[in-house]
Amino acid sequence: MRFLPFAGAAALAMALAACGDTVTEQALFGGAAGVGAAAVTGGDPLVGGVVGAGGNVAFCQLNPHRCLR
Repeated sequence: MRFLPFAGAAALAMALAACGDTVTEQALFGGAAGVGAAAVTGGDPLVGGVVGAGGNVAFCQLNPHRCLR
């Protein structure tokens, strides 16, 4: 049963990933997804926000064809 919150957080993060026209927007959207995922899984929201922001910016910069532009 511990897997269900993680699966929900992962789905939320994927739904919000790759959003934003600028690097700032990508960081904000990724950070929000990370904070949400941390809240669902009982993790640290600060760490979730930092990881989410960095992950979304990295993804969008490495895969610009998959990001909304």
